[in-house]
Amino acid sequence: MEETKEKHAGSRLSSAAVIAAGCMWGSIGIWVRRLTAIGLDSVQILALRVSVTVIFMFLFLALYNRKLLCVKWKDLWCFFGTGICSIVFFGYCYNRTIVLASLSVAAILLYTAPIFVMVISRFLFHEELSVKKIAALFMAFAGCVCVTGILGGNSSVSTAGILTGLGSGFGYALYSIFSRFALERNYHPFTITFYTFVFAMVAVLFLTDWQPLLSYLQEGPGNILYGIGYGITTTALPYILYTLGLSYVENSKAAIMATIEPVVATLVGVFLFHEQMDVMGAIGVLLVLGALVMLNKE
Repeated sequence: MEETKEKHAGSRLSSAAVIAAGCMWGSIGIWVRRLTAIGLDSVQILALRVSVTVIFMFLFLALYNRKLLCVKWKDLWCFFGTGICSIVFFGYCYNRTIVLASLSVAAILLYTAPIFVMVISRFLFHEELSVKKIAALFMAFAGCVCVTGILGGNSSVSTAGILTGLGSGFGYALYSIFSRFALERNYHPFTITFYTFVFAMVAVLFLTDWQPLLSYLQEGPGNILYGIGYGITTTALPYILYTLGLSYVENSKAAIMATIEPVVATLVGVFLFHEQMDVMGAIGVLLVLGALVMLNKE
């Protein structure tokens, strides 16, 4: 009985961690639009994000528990998957979509990810495709469609925007898949987060023109603090929370829960960037929230 209660409590906390991560990711547009406005491109913004995360995580682990910095050579492919196949590919595509479309459109295309996760997890991890899970996925995706304004003809997106958006969804899905492999090899979520971004940083080292980024950071301490805040708020903390959540929550459920991100992204667009949200958008918000309640209802 005690073990069941403990597992139930762990599941609740894990669900809360995943939802909190989704809320933090929903704020990405605030940071990216300012960085884009001062002339940084998508790769430079990604380089800033992963570099801050690696430095932050290394200092944290060195103080917290140095043993968590140890990994086996034979398991490095897991972090190659989370870092390069997921973070680098997803981050580039999502940043490009934010530039090519509205925040809400970028978010809806990103959240094709739960579909990819559910299908891949069914074959790789034999996760159950329950009626409740499928219904929640349908509600969440329908909600995401509603918040974009596409149904009312209030939003348009180019072919390039659609392709980069779908690419971000697929890349995002791969994080859940490769993280599950790492968790099954008994790696701590902190370790997974750190090495994910070590691999991502190595990749962007060769893809980035660092001069504009360094010039931005040298302009003053305010820019440095902004860059640190961007990396920690949108990357380090949410990825730690999401990976912690995967300890008790199935990949497919976690991916659906994280659809809170487009709700947050849409609200950010409405209140900070004066993007429109009509009745259909409000219905979409309620559908996503309803899906979250459904998944967490016993």
